[in-house]
Amino acid sequence: QILMCPEHEMERVNMYCEICRRPVCHLCKLGGSHANHRVTTMSTAYKTLKEKLSKDIEYLISKESQVKAHISQLGLLMKETECNGERAKEEASQSFEKLINVLEEKKSAALRAIEVSKNLRLDKLKTQAEEYQGLLENSGLVGYAQEVLKETDQSCFVQTAKQLHVRIQKATESLKSFRPAAETSFEDFVVDTAKQEEVIGDLSFYSNGLEIPEINEEQSRIYNKAVISWESPGKTDSADIYVLEYRKFNREEESVMWQEIEVCSKSKVISDLDDDSSYAFRVRGYKGSICSPWSKEVILHTPPAPVFSFLFDDKCGYNSERLLLNPRRTTVESRAGFPLLLGAERIQVGCYTTLDYIIGDTGIAKGKHFWAFHVEAYSYLVKVGVVSSAKIQKLFHNTHDVTSPRYEQDSGHDSGSEDACFDSSQPFTLVTLGMKKFFIPKAAADPKDTASRVLPQPSCLGICLDFDNGKVGFYDAGRMKCLYECEVDCSGIMYPAFALMGSAAIHLEEAITTKYLEYQDDL
Repeated sequence: QILMCPEHEMERVNMYCEICRRPVCHLCKLGGSHANHRVTTMSTAYKTLKEKLSKDIEYLISKESQVKAHISQLGLLMKETECNGERAKEEASQSFEKLINVLEEKKSAALRAIEVSKNLRLDKLKTQAEEYQGLLENSGLVGYAQEVLKETDQSCFVQTAKQLHVRIQKATESLKSFRPAAETSFEDFVVDTAKQEEVIGDLSFYSNGLEIPEINEEQSRIYNKAVISWESPGKTDSADIYVLEYRKFNREEESVMWQEIEVCSKSKVISDLDDDSSYAFRVRGYKGSICSPWSKEVILHTPPAPVFSFLFDDKCGYNSERLLLNPRRTTVESRAGFPLLLGAERIQVGCYTTLDYIIGDTGIAKGKHFWAFHVEAYSYLVKVGVVSSAKIQKLFHNTHDVTSPRYEQDSGHDSGSEDACFDSSQPFTLVTLGMKKFFIPKAAADPKDTASRVLPQPSCLGICLDFDNGKVGFYDAGRMKCLYECEVDCSGIMYPAFALMGSAAIHLEEAITTKYLEYQDDL
């Protein structure tokens, strides 16, 4: 049989394409789909393939005893799998029988308790009904009293009527304050099985060999989104897949449903979380149908408002001699600058340097917004807050390398003599950080109580500006806890403001995206 080219039906195949590993004709090589491929003659391909095939066949023949051994081993493994499977089914059945027996015992005990209580109540109500039945005419107490009234002998009547009157009075009192002798409700006998149903619903195969994952609280964080990272305690990752669950944390309401996500890696970015809320997270590993127990729950808090994104403004008129921006404009560092260093021979005792200001490149004109940043622990003095567009020019006006000891710049609520005439609503608010401390402005606390004004500096600081209500809050962004809140005059566009003195650095918090995980993995 002559083999023809499928692309050129009138041409016989006479060459072999080594790239596509298929016979081709000379037209395929000249201008067809194999024009740039490496080809060889059919005879060469025939010889090469025949040699390879012969060697492979010889190898298989030489390994015949090994193949038979493997077949025998597989037969034994099949029998072992059959026995182990039946044993596993029997053990699983016994485990469920134990659970069923426990439930049956609990059911019987509950039904017995209800039956005993029901009979006791019925006896009390029956006795009470009989007592009231005796009050009816022509029967019981009333009938007896009517017979006594017919007695004409006065001495006999008095002797009998004295005790009878006491009984009549008791019956009368009971009529006035009628109260059933037993409750009809069985509310105390309602069985709450919600938690048990949840536990039984999570019932699955468990292997001691599958380690419990641990959520890494240092790498997990919430900003504009949440990124949750976890790791296995052991050196090897024994799980094939993970299930991450989260739900809104509410101490008053325990029945909030868990939301579930399957994850193939050890981290996950979660969106669409509510602002100013707490969420519980937990994770477990799966290997086939076997799963690990749930990890310890971790509670994280979302920001009090939507995250406001901005960069440091490189066109705001900041002092580029002393403030250095990174190319991405997410970090600013303070340094001495060449003018001060070149004139250092004139400095014999010391000098007072100014605060150098820089603002965000985007302003806020309405709504509630939150942003976070890190202040380096070594920072000499840093001020952070918000400033109105009407106040910005004053911040960048008349900056000098060496100044007098007086505070020449407008440095916020806690600067110099401003405290004496403090106005609770100004077009700017700045707080001070330094020496690894957070300083609350004097006007917010007793000026004499210095200790109450000094707090440990958070590793990550957040600012929440409520433009519409004229309020600004400063937060420990790691715990989303408000450290200080005050009023601010939002009559103009408000900008994030930063001021640095001496050696200092500020890093804006990076927004969380899906690429954030890839970046973390590269690290």
